[in-house]
Amino acid sequence: MIGAVDIGGTKIAVGMVDGAGRVLCKMELPTGADFDYADGLDLVVGMLRDTARNANGEVSGIGIGSTGPVDPITGEFGDIDFLPQWRRKNPVEDLERIFKVRVALENDADAAALAEAGWGAGRAKSRLVYVTIGTGIGGGIVLDGNLYRGVGRAHPEIGHQVIDPSGPLCSCGFQGCWESLAAGPAMAKWLEGKAPADYPHRQGLTARRICELALEGDELACESVQREAYYLGLGIANLVNLLTPDVIVLSGSIMKSSSLFLGGIRDTIRQGCRFVPFEKTELALASLGEDTNLIGAARVWHYRFGARGLGVQRW
Repeated sequence: MIGAVDIGGTKIAVGMVDGAGRVLCKMELPTGADFDYADGLDLVVGMLRDTARNANGEVSGIGIGSTGPVDPITGEFGDIDFLPQWRRKNPVEDLERIFKVRVALENDADAAALAEAGWGAGRAKSRLVYVTIGTGIGGGIVLDGNLYRGVGRAHPEIGHQVIDPSGPLCSCGFQGCWESLAAGPAMAKWLEGKAPADYPHRQGLTARRICELALEGDELACESVQREAYYLGLGIANLVNLLTPDVIVLSGSIMKSSSLFLGGIRDTIRQGCRFVPFEKTELALASLGEDTNLIGAARVWHYRFGARGLGVQRW
């Protein structure tokens, strides 16, 4: 039974996950920019103990998935904007000291990629790309069962591939990044810029609301959805051309309305991927549900320490 810790922008979730990827028990708490690390660590420790007790078991190990830059080798947080008081702190060392078990840390998108590869839509696939599309765009890559890492074992930022250099400015410093064009806020921003002053749905406009309006037949919302599908398709087509994976697993809040986008995405892939066997790359929806990040955190531990059942540490 693995203790799973999911650290996100607005909450921390903790749960117990069994060896088949099933969440046995979970708890969560809200966070904020003023959330102190020592206090947060105490709360995480308490939730790990409570969930283990509620699941009638003992913690065999702990896996952590976290939004933002993390160092999976040292176990340190990087410059995470949403929890500034956690920067340069080391939850791996602290939880190992408290629980006397091995602890592993990964970026949450890499953790989710490992979960879908091991227990989800990418099971039995050799080459998987995981893409999550919500308030931002992120992902992870698993090749032949191994998590892909770049130089310095860095996490690849697939959301910051440039799609249109004349596009909107992104926080990364470039213009027209995939995230700046196709993440949820980009849908809302585009429609707000196109809508006339008397547009009746301007108030509280979100990507979710735009999808609802498109299903109701709103012309401007349908145009926004068509544009979103095109830009999603461009980014995914780039991944197909570069990596020719067995499967691309799509996740995130935007994909809750996947029926609106998949047709356009596939059209764009057919148009731009003629020099690779694109038809052999499956587009699949993430299958692990709302607990993907918790399951991913547990999978991080299995990946790192339980490789092939030999207990061999793997990076």
